[in-house]
Amino acid sequence: MKRMFASATLKLTAWYLLILVTISILFSFIIFEISTSEISNRLERLQIRVEGSSKSITLPGPVTLNDIRVNQTKEAKTSIFIGLVYMNLAVAGLGGIGSYLLARRTLKPIEEAHEAQSRFTSDASHELRTPLAVMKSEIQVAMREPNLKAADYRELLESNLEEVDKLTQLSQSLLQLSRLDYDNVERSDRVDIEKSIKKAARSLRIPTSRLQITLPEHQVSIDGNDSMLGDLFRILLDNAAKYSPPDSPISLTLSSNGRSCKLVISNQGEGIAAKDLDKIFNRFYRGEKSRSSNDYTSGYGLGLSLARKIVRLHEGSITATSKPGKVTAFTLILPQVRKNR
Repeated sequence: MKRMFASATLKLTAWYLLILVTISILFSFIIFEISTSEISNRLERLQIRVEGSSKSITLPGPVTLNDIRVNQTKEAKTSIFIGLVYMNLAVAGLGGIGSYLLARRTLKPIEEAHEAQSRFTSDASHELRTPLAVMKSEIQVAMREPNLKAADYRELLESNLEEVDKLTQLSQSLLQLSRLDYDNVERSDRVDIEKSIKKAARSLRIPTSRLQITLPEHQVSIDGNDSMLGDLFRILLDNAAKYSPPDSPISLTLSSNGRSCKLVISNQGEGIAAKDLDKIFNRFYRGEKSRSSNDYTSGYGLGLSLARKIVRLHEGSITATSKPGKVTAFTLILPQVRKNR
């Protein structure tokens, strides 16, 4: 792929340079014609004035004023031609460098998007292949066993249903990521943050006894997409619940300065290793511990990627901090009013 983009860069550089040199040569031709014509006309008018003057001019040898005018015209044309040649060489040299830099700048977003798509396709294929392989192997084993009982078949079907649920969850997450990447997002709702958080907690069936919510004295609302912000809070609350002991508290602290609101969601648990902190928002990334077979750590590593995308679409920011074994916190900062409102 890198070779393909390197070739495309050179081709685009050549086209940019060709266009630049063509324009430069065209203007050089126009400048040469206009300049030499103006010089010739001026020398001709000067010759006429001198010849019509009453004053006598002594010329060396058999040289006439016409000879002098012709020679001066030739010298001027030669000088202008050489100057324009040097100018075009300079344009070609500097233009080549500029064209290459411009080609790289033009193709860089496309190259990055292509690389991201390739990584995304590769990761998605891997994640889809795993549950399919499990289902296939279980069915093959069952087909080889002629004496399976009804209970065994039921166990097999339940196991396959679990894998189907995983595939459904993965496909829904992939579709949502794709929609966020390419659709225009409406942010015309006035969203009450407190209500949205509590609604998300209820949908996840998180016991109210686990939630420690600290709110400012006044209501905090922002311009945004109500559905997406609900998804955002569900992702972060679900993440906090999954990666902490069942009876441990989940702390939510909301504050506002009038221009933006800040929400900190923290939980107690094993935490996130320092080497994983800058990667947890990448698609399909999961730390080593989260790749275990435990139910509370199951997932595809798409939730936090979705969360970051939603936050960015709302022109905000999200960061994570963690002290392994003590506390992990996600900090959201969201503008309360849209910039283009």
